Amino acid sequence: MGDFFGKTGFRILAYIFVGLAVAGVALPLLPTTPFVLLAAYCASKGSPAFAEWLDNHPRFGPAIAQWRTRRAVPARAKLLACSMMGVSWTMLFMLGASATVLAISGLCLCGTACYLLTRPTY
Repeated sequence: MGDFFGKTGFRILAYIFVGLAVAGVALPLLPTTPFVLLAAYCASKGSPAFAEWLDNHPRFGPAIAQWRTRRAVPARAKLLACSMMGVSWTMLFMLGASATVLAISGLCLCGTACYLLTRPTY
């Protein structure tokens, strides 16, 4: 019974992440690649047929394949992600967040940006 709920949960998450990725194709501020990768992971755990569909998708498939083979991220995704992290931190600063919040969020965002920027680009 636990396996059923686990697979269903992963399937639901996969559909949610694909929905966010599709929105990211149309909305310039919403990144597509991270949501596609999350959807591929969740689909592989919850719905093999959906995972195969994602792998063969003309728009999403190449990003998934590049991540699986080379751990590579598109340059546009890197630029957009780092820009949005900068905008997010700046908004916290402008809204008067405490120094502790700024320091912790800044460290987390910088760490994420460093990880992202050290991945190969395709």
